[in-house]
Amino acid sequence: SKMAAAGSVPVRVCHQEIVRFDLEIKAAVQDIRDCPGPLSALTELNAAVKEKFRHLRGRIQELEQMAKEQDRESEKQALLREVESHKKQMLSNQAAWRKANLACKIAIDNSEKDQLLQGRDSLRQRKTTKESLAESASNITESLMGISRMMSQQVQQSEETVQTLANSSRTILEANEEFKSMSGTIQLGRKLITKYNRRELTDKLLIFLALALFLATVLYILKKRLFPFL
Repeated sequence: SKMAAAGSVPVRVCHQEIVRFDLEIKAAVQDIRDCPGPLSALTELNAAVKEKFRHLRGRIQELEQMAKEQDRESEKQALLREVESHKKQMLSNQAAWRKANLACKIAIDNSEKDQLLQGRDSLRQRKTTKESLAESASNITESLMGISRMMSQQVQQSEETVQTLANSSRTILEANEEFKSMSGTIQLGRKLITKYNRRELTDKLLIFLALALFLATVLYILKKRLFPFL
């Protein structure tokens, strides 16, 4: 189709950017997993990952919109399947990001505990740890909320599709019930017509017999009056 041809370049570019952001996120998650600290460095890495997730979500939404605008149903469904695949991959990256953060924070926390045992600025480091953990948790929560909103939209679309199918099924069942009712009425009418035809045949036969008897009676009377000697 003309629309699909015109949109082929943006679709290809969108695919390339999705792949690029996916690879960058994986590399950044690995950096977080290997981060030795301090927490300020981890915070900077998380901010970068959060920004890459924002771009990735935007490209996936653009690809989904392009899919909905395709003229050919086969191209539309193929792109929608790719969109779902990218969404699943993004959720996998999200889980890996969360695990990397936990692993890094545990490692940093263990390091801080070692420093506390050595008496190095224990109060200041505890405060920094709590603030960084709160900020990281806030960033992760915000990203998860964005993904949750996207999944909520997909669930709503699925519910609308199921409702449409349910309405169609209900209409078919009602039509089937009407057909059964009409079929019963037709059968009843057929029986009445058959009964009427039989009665009509019987009435004709009785009329014929009565007419024959009448004619025989008339002929007999005429014979007696006109030819009494016979």
